[in-house]
Amino acid sequence: MALAAKVFLAVISVLLIVVVLLQSSKSPGLSGVIGGGAEQVMGKAKARGIDALLNKLTAIFATLFMIMAIVVAFFLK
Repeated sequence: MALAAKVFLAVISVLLIVVVLLQSSKSPGLSGVIGGGAEQVMGKAKARGIDALLNKLTAIFATLFMIMAIVVAFFLK
């Protein structure tokens, strides 16, 4: 049971890292200065939908990560 919890914690942590890295930056940075506002209207709507999905997945994976960390700590006691 402890091994399964550790494996599940590892999988959740990798998924959390991937989801966080897939999210778009909130500030345009240097690309906003060079590229300007060249996004299409439909591209913005699609990006907002994907960003909303990634935000929800981040919250879900973060919650699962915290719960599994507590479970693994309980098993290691």
